[in-house]
Amino acid sequence: MKEHATKEVGHATKQDEQATKQIVQERYAEAARRVTSGAGNGCCGAGASTSCADPITSNLYNDGEKAQLPSDAVAASLGCGNPTALAQLSPGEVVLDLGSGGGIDVLLSARRVSPGGKAYGLDMTDAMLELARENQRKAGVSNVEFLKGEIEAIPLPDNSVDVVISNCVINLSTDKNKVLREAFRVLRPGGRFAVSDVVVRGEVPAEIRRNVELWIGCVAGALQESEYRSLLAGAGFEAIDVEPTRTYCAADAKEFLAAAGLDAAAIAPVVDGKFLSAFIRARKPKPARAWNVPD
Repeated sequence: MKEHATKEVGHATKQDEQATKQIVQERYAEAARRVTSGAGNGCCGAGASTSCADPITSNLYNDGEKAQLPSDAVAASLGCGNPTALAQLSPGEVVLDLGSGGGIDVLLSARRVSPGGKAYGLDMTDAMLELARENQRKAGVSNVEFLKGEIEAIPLPDNSVDVVISNCVINLSTDKNKVLREAFRVLRPGGRFAVSDVVVRGEVPAEIRRNVELWIGCVAGALQESEYRSLLAGAGFEAIDVEPTRTYCAADAKEFLAAAGLDAAAIAPVVDGKFLSAFIRARKPKPARAWNVPD
């Protein structure tokens, strides 16, 4: 999966693209089934060990937030951040979550934009959509709609949402440029892009990067920070900011790297501080004001 996921469209073939989507769907469908069967959390890493979600997906939501939600929504969370806590949502706004999974960020957003607002969740995996809708029913939240579709082709009209959020999903796309342009399209002028994602700072040898990405699992295909900024600007965004929230080090992956035949201590100098979760903000510009010139 990771060799495919790190390629951008334009460099990857259509076969690569479809293979990546198929693997992502299978992984997230399995994650949903694990939750609904009571087998534990969805597990972000490459294996099914109990420690695979730490430190990427653990301790992202406070007890107050988790108390508002069905346990399955919390268990199905495979993100690397908490975009709803940082997006400064307001009552009456319309929010779209790209790659909404079990619905945790959609349900939290829906409460923040009430009264008068709405939260959409977009996901391509039937099992996750089924789980999310069941979590919505259990939570008793009405101002939510879960949509089936791909984040490269958002099934909403132009200029229809105030805020686009996402939680470590954009990195999985083989065409991140298209995702960002779609996000720009559906945002209203002045709308905000506020996502959690994983970025890379500095160069990492390809073989080591592949093994670290296999450990991180859900966040393969992470862009260089500078490339993320460039793609956002190219899509038309302004006020671009990348704020680190968690930095990953080789010691966090010690057991996994050892199983892959790598020495965590030996590779630490070329890995530590280079893979990090970040909160990425940007804004869609408002149209320039027209000035009335007297005759």
